[in-house]
Amino acid sequence: MTAVLREMRWWDIEPVLELEHELFPEDAWSAGMFWSELAHARGPGATRHYIVAETPEGRLVGYAGLSAAGDLGDVQTIAAARDQWGTGLGARLLTDLLRAATAFECAEVLLEVRVDNTRAQKLYERFGFEPIGFRRGYYQPGNVDALVMRLSDPATSVTSAAPLNSENPVRSETHG
Repeated sequence: MTAVLREMRWWDIEPVLELEHELFPEDAWSAGMFWSELAHARGPGATRHYIVAETPEGRLVGYAGLSAAGDLGDVQTIAAARDQWGTGLGARLLTDLLRAATAFECAEVLLEVRVDNTRAQKLYERFGFEPIGFRRGYYQPGNVDALVMRLSDPATSVTSAAPLNSENPVRSETHG
């Protein structure tokens, strides 16, 4: 059965952290980082949008977050549990983030993705993201470069992206 997407709340931080440590053991976010993001996700001055994907049985199987500043959106993170790869969950999470970017009136959306995560790059390319540069040694430990990608007009991308058949967890973050 398909996972349901819903707003991430504070009580989701612990299960999100479990998935975070499983998927990104070397550069997992801390609880404090998620708390900080969620602190800006509600109310009239909200600048963040965070969601989780939950199975009908209540198991958290994915999460994603977006930051908005002015007319610029920034994908912070996207992750899907390994048993969800190939189900289209990553594309659903990204679609939700791009809808949020449109609601925030973002003219473009940026992200960083590991240069060695080609599946994630293909997901982004399917949605119209284009490479615009690199951030050398962005991912630590390991000194792995990040590919910086940009999407112009996220509203158009949401309606034109084709579904995907495979995904990897995607780490796109501004937290160095």
